[in-house]
Amino acid sequence: MSDRPDLPPAAQRALAEAEERRKAAAKQAALPKEYGGRDGPEPVRFGDYEKNGLAVDF
Repeated sequence: MSDRPDLPPAAQRALAEAEERRKAAAKQAALPKEYGGRDGPEPVRFGDYEKNGLAVDF
């Protein structure tokens, strides 16, 4: 926390907590490979799933 002495203590704590969250997120395992699914981002994020022209809403 002493690497930025110009910041108030609350800001230094916030930066330290953010760094811990980044390290924890990096340790999480990636999603497993989906076979037969579509390419690109996770379809659930957008509320529907489309493959071969057929769309299914969740």
